[in-house]
This record gives sequence, C-alpha cells and structure tokens, in this order.
Amino acid sequence: MTRRIIIDTDTAADDCFALLVGMCHPDAHLEAVTIVAGNVEFDQQIENALLTIDMAGRAGKVPVHPGCRRPMLRPWHRANAHGDGKGNWDFPRPAGRPETEHAVEALLRMVNESPGEIDIVAIGPLTNIAAAVVQDPEFPQKVRSLFVMGGCDNSVGNVTAAAEYNFYVDPEAARIVLRSGFQPTIVTWTLTLAQAVWSRERLRAIDALDTPRAEFFSIVNRPTLEVNETRGIRGSTHPDSLTAMLLVRPDLVTRASRCYVDVETQGELTRGYSLVDRRSERHAPNATVVDEIDAEGFFAAMVELLSKGRNA
Repeated sequence: MTRRIIIDTDTAADDCFALLVGMCHPDAHLEAVTIVAGNVEFDQQIENALLTIDMAGRAGKVPVHPGCRRPMLRPWHRANAHGDGKGNWDFPRPAGRPETEHAVEALLRMVNESPGEIDIVAIGPLTNIAAAVVQDPEFPQKVRSLFVMGGCDNSVGNVTAAAEYNFYVDPEAARIVLRSGFQPTIVTWTLTLAQAVWSRERLRAIDALDTPRAEFFSIVNRPTLEVNETRGIRGSTHPDSLTAMLLVRPDLVTRASRCYVDVETQGELTRGYSLVDRRSERHAPNATVVDEIDAEGFFAAMVELLSKGRNA
C-alpha cells in the first residue's frame, strides 16, 4: 500500500537520504517537503531539499515549503556534523524553486484536504508540527501517523549528555507535539547508535553500486562520517533515513514499546532531555518507541534504493 507522505526536515546529509526514501521507495509517495530551522542555514536547507529532488529525477514534482526559520522561543542552534549539508560539494543549482505558501499553512491545508490519509515524517526540530497544533488543536487527529526522529531513550545525547539535537533545539515544540495526542512513533538517537551506524566497509559497498544515487549518497554522507570518526563513532549515522524507511517498511521493526515520553524544557543542564517511561501505571503511554530493528534489512533496503537509476 502506497503511503502519502509529507517529510518535515532540516535538510542536511541523512535528511537528504530520507527524502530519497520518500521519492524512490515503491510504497511511498512524497507529496511535499516542509523545511524547519535546524541543521544548517535555513536557505541552504531549502537548496539541499531541491537538490535532492533533482537527483531523484523529480524536479518540479515535489513542492518544497519553507517553514519556521527559528525555534519557538529560543535562538537557533546549528548542528556541527554535516558541513553545508550537501557534502560541501559544488553541485549545479537545482532547477526547482520553493513554494510561497508557508510550511505550517501547507501542512494544515493538505491534511484538511485529506484527513486520515497523510503520514508525516518529522526528522528535524518539531517547530513546524507544533505550530500546526497551536493553530489547529485537532490537527493530530487528522494525520494518519506521525513518525519522529528525536530524543534519546534515557541515555547520552549527541548535543549534550542529556539531549539529542532535534529535541534540544526546540524542546518547547517537542513537548507540545508529545502532549497533543499524536501518539507518534519515535526513532531515537539511542537506537541509531546501536543499529544504524554504517562502517567504511559498508559504505564502500554503496560506492561500488556506481549509480547516480549512490554517488550522491557518498558525496553528501562524507562530512558526517568524518566528524563521527573524530567523536568515536565508527561510521556514518542514519537516523533520518531509518525513520522514513520504517514508515514504509514496518516489518523492519523487531521490537517496540508503548511508552510515556516527555521533554525537559526548564533544566539548566537537561534542556531537551527526553524522559522515556515504560511504567504504564505511572503515566498512560503517548508514543511508540522503536527499541530494535532488523539492521541488516535496513541497510539492504537502502542499498536496493540506491542501486536504481535516477528515474527508477
């Protein structure tokens, strides 16, 4: 069954590969891309999304809507792992241009036009999604499903010891979304480090595919790989493409837990900390947290996608 998808993204590195899942997987139909303040400069994120759409042979067919250019209450905090988000490579300027309709308005319009039919994959800070909830508190009930890349499972984050980047950048937005009634599926940084790190050996297998998609992947992925290795991570990390892939390949989830998840917004040392509580007698679950995946199956699914021609 084909899933109608909106990807809300701070487009850099693995976000680009999540867009490829949305555009190139046979069970996905990417209806729109919405851009949120996150990884790199906002206008660069727009260009990175348009570039990825070009690389997938979909120029002019997937609208890109610029959204919130800063978090709800806080200054923007840049990520430091992705360079310019496109491998610091001089690609040709993408053919497409962004839409004039704001991302939040596009989210509300598209979901209202097709209630119960749209899946949202949110792989950046949750500012756009939270703003949609603020404008329409019934928005969560109109979305078919929400898949979120964010937070840690009570473990060490990638920005601070307490917090993962997306929840750290806009913890107020994450809290609004988690308390809004979405019942999201959450892919954490904890899961990513355990099961979605690809070694140089695996990346050489992608290089060997020798397709335009694989070449694009290798260029865009390189800065993340190099920064990760300076931080003791032995490979490139793929939380965003994993989140998108699990929507269309739920069979790759081998264990998940219904949990209560909330986000710290006030702590001096714990800003963005995601509390994951599996004790249902304490709090009613409000999310599904993915605990384990078929890691080999995920890699194989991405290799298959990257092995195809540009317009396949």
